[in-house]
Amino acid sequence: MPGKKTKRPAATAPQTPWADYLNYFEQRQDQMVDTIRQLVEIESPSDNKQAVDRIAGFLASKFQSLGGRIHLHHSNDFGDTLQVDFAGTSANSNSRKPVLLLGHYDTVYPLGTLASMPCKFEKGHLHGPGVLDMKSGIALTLHAIEALQHRQGLPRPVTVLLVSDEEVGSYSSRKVTETLAKQCAAVLVLEPAAGLHGALKTARKGVGEYTLRVKGVAAHAGLDPGKGHSAILELARQITTIANLNDLKQGMSVNPGVIQGGTRTNVVAAEAFVKIDVRIKSAKQAAGIDRKLRSVKPFDKHCRLEITGGINRLPMERTSGVASLFKAAREIASQVRWKLEEAAVGGGSDGNFTAGMGIPTLDGMGGVGEGAHAVHEYIVVSELPRRALLLSAMIERA
Repeated sequence: MPGKKTKRPAATAPQTPWADYLNYFEQRQDQMVDTIRQLVEIESPSDNKQAVDRIAGFLASKFQSLGGRIHLHHSNDFGDTLQVDFAGTSANSNSRKPVLLLGHYDTVYPLGTLASMPCKFEKGHLHGPGVLDMKSGIALTLHAIEALQHRQGLPRPVTVLLVSDEEVGSYSSRKVTETLAKQCAAVLVLEPAAGLHGALKTARKGVGEYTLRVKGVAAHAGLDPGKGHSAILELARQITTIANLNDLKQGMSVNPGVIQGGTRTNVVAAEAFVKIDVRIKSAKQAAGIDRKLRSVKPFDKHCRLEITGGINRLPMERTSGVASLFKAAREIASQVRWKLEEAAVGGGSDGNFTAGMGIPTLDGMGGVGEGAHAVHEYIVVSELPRRALLLSAMIERA
């Protein structure tokens, strides 16, 4: 009713005029698109150190121009990992613990992909390799930090960590991520949102990768077939057993995804292997599935089995810390009449590491779109202002 005032509870009152921030980012939507396009057009496959280091250098100069202190963590086997530290610049900001903005600049696409999959704007979408996963998230970070500095000053210290090998397991960067996360109050992961409704990710499955190798006995398939013990036949039996470990009702999947074996059709195969993807919903499932995989026995006593690998990422579970961050994000969104949703997803990210350490972690802070890792990968350009607003506000509220 006209004249009637509604008193908003102090606990949920925004500390900054987020509606004004949304307008600010709407006016700069084209600039955000330009930044994303620049990043997409610097191809950065995980397995090409020179290419990944090139985008690290480009981003280092961008963040440095905003006043960030640059530190490159060198790696011999992968690209270098970029750490950028910002001091708080508003009153009393440096008395607060930092927030960690976590992402990666490596992609799954080989060099030369742009020739067949160019970065282009079409029907409200920006297409290109890595545009969703996750170069739009990096661009949002640049613009969010710039906006906070311009409008009110950084409300707290901020550390940005962009790793070079997330798509291939984060083997060189994991220790850096975990070390920095311990120093922070919360972690905001710049991976893409879940689905076209833009949900934040409050739970992720844990991820494991195993390799089962079979060593059999070679023989001539025509002259001495009875003297051979086929590694391929043994592997086929083992794959059937492994597939029976699936427990989809409990959120656990076991997928034999890659197989290889044998040398020629006229030779009983002496070697074969299978690579197995494992997804778990809860940390307590890790030991059980690991034990079952390592206890497999050969059907043919003349064959030998060897299993290697393990759980690389424990699940990101919806803890009270995760739920608290999502509640803050939802309250911020409500200030601009945005009904923000949450989702649990099957894929893993580096947020699994930090959440597994007990550090409040909120994932899916990046762009909105579809087709990650696919030829139709795109982001919805009109969603960029809201995502930038949310990231800016969560830097303050986390």
